[in-house]
Amino acid sequence: MNNQELDQLAINTIRTLSIDAVQQAKSGHPGTPMALAPLVYTVWNRIMRFDPQDPIWPNRDRFVLSNGHASMLLWSVLHLTGTVAVNADYECIGKPSVTLEDIRRFRQLGSKATGHPEYHWTSGVETTTGPLGQGIANSVGMAIARKWLASRYNRPGFDIFDYDVYAVCSDGDLMEGIGSEAASLAGHLGLDDLCWIYDNNHITIEGNTRIAFSEDVATRFLAYGWNVLRIGDANDLERIEHALEIFRETKGRPTLIILDSHIGYGSPHKIDTAAAHGAPLGEDEVRLTKRAYGWPEDAKFLVPDGVREHFDAGIGARGAAVRDRWKTLYAAYRREFPDLATEIDQMERRELPAGWDRDLPSFSPDPKGISGRDASAEVLNALARNIPWFMGGSADLGPSTKTMLTFPGAGDFEAATAEGRNLHFGIREHAMTAIVNGMALSKLRPFGATFFIFSDYARPAIRLSAMMELPAIFVFTHDAMGDGEDGPTHQPVEQLVSLRAVPGLVMLRPGDANEVVEAYRYVLQLRHRPAAIALSRQPLPTFDRRKYASPAGVAQGAYIMADAPGGPPEIILIASGSEVSLIIEAAEALTSLGIRSRVVSMPSWDLFEQQSDSYRENVLPANIKARIAVEQGSVLGWERYVGATGRVIGMDTFGASAPLKELQRKFGFEPERVVAIAQELLGRK
Repeated sequence: MNNQELDQLAINTIRTLSIDAVQQAKSGHPGTPMALAPLVYTVWNRIMRFDPQDPIWPNRDRFVLSNGHASMLLWSVLHLTGTVAVNADYECIGKPSVTLEDIRRFRQLGSKATGHPEYHWTSGVETTTGPLGQGIANSVGMAIARKWLASRYNRPGFDIFDYDVYAVCSDGDLMEGIGSEAASLAGHLGLDDLCWIYDNNHITIEGNTRIAFSEDVATRFLAYGWNVLRIGDANDLERIEHALEIFRETKGRPTLIILDSHIGYGSPHKIDTAAAHGAPLGEDEVRLTKRAYGWPEDAKFLVPDGVREHFDAGIGARGAAVRDRWKTLYAAYRREFPDLATEIDQMERRELPAGWDRDLPSFSPDPKGISGRDASAEVLNALARNIPWFMGGSADLGPSTKTMLTFPGAGDFEAATAEGRNLHFGIREHAMTAIVNGMALSKLRPFGATFFIFSDYARPAIRLSAMMELPAIFVFTHDAMGDGEDGPTHQPVEQLVSLRAVPGLVMLRPGDANEVVEAYRYVLQLRHRPAAIALSRQPLPTFDRRKYASPAGVAQGAYIMADAPGGPPEIILIASGSEVSLIIEAAEALTSLGIRSRVVSMPSWDLFEQQSDSYRENVLPANIKARIAVEQGSVLGWERYVGATGRVIGMDTFGASAPLKELQRKFGFEPERVVAIAQELLGRK
């Protein structure tokens, strides 16, 4: 059998494995794998610098399947290339990443061949894709990371980072707004290490794309500043390979390859129809399709002799050779640039350099205080000075979120200055958050920032960050009513509880400048969890920690700031953020009335829930039923901490446009109201 015949045999193996897996699962998307098998085969077996025996080596090319519903493409190629699994300690353990049994159990509980690609679950998957547009936005973050890594670490004769990023996308990816945002920024930044391959099959779930999508995609991407190539036949391996070679030679701009394909290719009755998109072909159509491929009609999950060997001779041999050359180069690099090599090693293992927190500020007591965002600015700059791979930016709100890195040499990341540490995402919150995920997937420690109300735009990518267990950081300012005159459109009400509901996300709302410091100290030590920090716009009093407990209690999620003298507390006052100072005022007033209160700062529900039963009982003793929680956000959820007999001072409506003091008065965020409710709960009024 000659190479051309082996090529076709390998392609049809990908197709039939996909068809059989979807048919057996009775669910899935067979049509796109049938159409794109030649593309994925060419990218993997002819082009990509990827070693199946070490799928996480730092300079590998990245492959992102943004149209993740076509996941059988990825499971097939990971199985056929013999890609090995990697454990949580970044060790290749020799077992297959995806077995044939996993494919037989496609979409079933415990199978590595899931319905959509899942990072962490299956080795060889570079990012979790599902919601369309997220994957291609992640790929922009990966390309940004590669540019920055090359700028910092490459030296003459030592191209330690020169990988490329390939992303396959669909009509849906390009229709979603996040895809437009990401493409616009990628073109602006001239990310010539990035190649998107657009599966132009003209079919979505509802039918032909002409019912909703008639724009000229090529012209649109030319306007973004991309190089645009077109391939009229998705089965033409030579043209696909040639286009990919042009991409690798193109400098100064990313590449879009428009690939005209036929969904359900080979199916006599379902080719070019929506019926091939999201449902099994059916047993009769499967047989007819296999006949069209020249395949045994009744064979299921067949991998013919010679296919695995063909991949071994292609990507297996090429990937091993490229990785071995890189390892030799890196060993020489380590001898010549030991400090830089140490940085790379630490970064790749998500570790922090020695002394990373040595310059964190400590804020002196001050009744006038400092805003959370201003305290954050000092902390971010201190961290970035000591952690070279800590970087980020905002969605055009740097001066307002105070997230600009201003120390000497920080610089801006732009097309001509890839060494810069400040990213300017433009007014693109959707893409910013997904790009931050892509950077975190590349082992940088990135942050993205915007107003807390706009976390609604960022939430889908935050959710995926938590699902992927990425240590990304999301900085949100204007956390409550401090931007009063902007009105209810800019006053977050339900955002806190919404993000608290995301499994695995650390949500923090610090109450003064020193709590801000401790919030960042905790977050930077996370290796497998993202974090969101909500910060005030307005100044908050900086508490005297000789009088109140250490802010290190932030790491426990909630802590006792103070108890009134004279005996055990009669009532517990709980708050987060700007309302902590409010309950402290109320506690002092209660003391003057002879009522003993406990003040609890609770910046993070989820961290508090992780503490031992004894710690939580110590902070919130079950026998103290009188409790009041105060927070300028939704009251939903606070009942778990105040109980059936407690009270919550919060928001059950949207806000209003007015100065902050008027809003506090209107919605009851005043010490006097806390005191009145406390007296009522204790029967003293």
